[in-house]
Amino acid sequence: MSDGDDETPAEESSGAEDTDESVAITPESLETRLEEARVELEAAETESDLDDVEARLDDIESDFDAAEFPEPGEDDEDAEDPREELESTLSDLRDELEEKRGPYGEDVVEDIESAQSKISDTRWTERGADEIVGPVESFAADVNEILGASVSVDGTDEEDLTAALDEAIAAVEGANLDADDDEETIASLLEATDELESGLEESQEWDDLETNEKLEAQGYYDVLGHYKDYPPEWAALKEWEKRGRVDMILLAKDSLQSDFMERHCMEALIRLGDPEAFDEMHQLAQRRDKDAIKALGKMGSGAEEAVETLVEYVDADSDPQLQKVTFKALGEIGSPEATQALADKLEMENDTVRPLAARALGLIGDTRAVKPLTDSLENDGSNNVRAAAAWALRQIGTDEALQAAAEYTDDRAFLVQNEAEIATEWLSSDESDATGTEKPTA
Repeated sequence: MSDGDDETPAEESSGAEDTDESVAITPESLETRLEEARVELEAAETESDLDDVEARLDDIESDFDAAEFPEPGEDDEDAEDPREELESTLSDLRDELEEKRGPYGEDVVEDIESAQSKISDTRWTERGADEIVGPVESFAADVNEILGASVSVDGTDEEDLTAALDEAIAAVEGANLDADDDEETIASLLEATDELESGLEESQEWDDLETNEKLEAQGYYDVLGHYKDYPPEWAALKEWEKRGRVDMILLAKDSLQSDFMERHCMEALIRLGDPEAFDEMHQLAQRRDKDAIKALGKMGSGAEEAVETLVEYVDADSDPQLQKVTFKALGEIGSPEATQALADKLEMENDTVRPLAARALGLIGDTRAVKPLTDSLENDGSNNVRAAAAWALRQIGTDEALQAAAEYTDDRAFLVQNEAEIATEWLSSDESDATGTEKPTA
């Protein structure tokens, strides 16, 4: 039976191997392995050592799903989950591992690129533009000394400074720095980038200035002589308005936060009615700012791009004041695009707003408005609305419009009668605008 005797050890050996492979992974075994990894991490001195620790942590994490964690009992709701504790330990070890890595040459490059962005993206004062040159020159000298490079700063403009930092990046990348072998070199370069960053931070940025300093730097107060008005910002505003300098008025409006100055800036922009202010006024009008809408109206055809925005407010019956300024502005802009929306409002209930819709239609002058205006003149219960409709028909000025207005020379309302008489005079002349009668514009 020698064959049987020979097979017995082999079978026993096989059984032993099966037992080793089936050893259960328990929270205790994972905890032990994590502690061993911690010890190994504390002893790690090179990137290779850290790579070994990371591989060990990866192996441990891969065994989490196979581990036999106990199921919490009904009375153990407040007990800590062993899996969560182990996963937290693993996460902490990974964080410690990353902290021990490096620094690398890539970290130096990243810092230099950050300094480049700081230079390019920051609005520097005149003083600050001079101050940033020194830190860049010092950094270039440090790189040359540390790496034996030849980085040069060939000028003082921002482009010259960022170009010098490009050279520094090329020098660092060309050195092929190793985190282990060149640890001291990398540390020296990072110290130099810290000094560069500090130098840039200490240089004067535009945002460091107080409001009055910003205005002074941009010449806002240059127009002041012996002024009597207080504050001086208001005195300067008046002078800039006289000179038609919309840019300076907008500068004051955007810089000064007081309600007093904002109100006076908006009033100046309304009086000027200059399309140069269109973009900012349009943005404000999109937020239903009534003064901005007034300013757009005063720009006339120069604000035609705002008509689509303003037409949206025509139906704002819950805000009559918004409707009033909107109707007037649309009339002053004079775009036929608003005709139908305004004509529809001749039927609205508010008889203090209806006249403004009629007058706006007259200012636009679109002949499509003749019919609804004629209906208002004939049927509206408010004499103010009827007078506004007659006025609007005169502004449109076609024979049809004038004839519609001229029918009411004997009207009971004086204002309507007056408009009808003027329309009759225009009709009786060979050319409606040859009578010498000045037509109102608002």
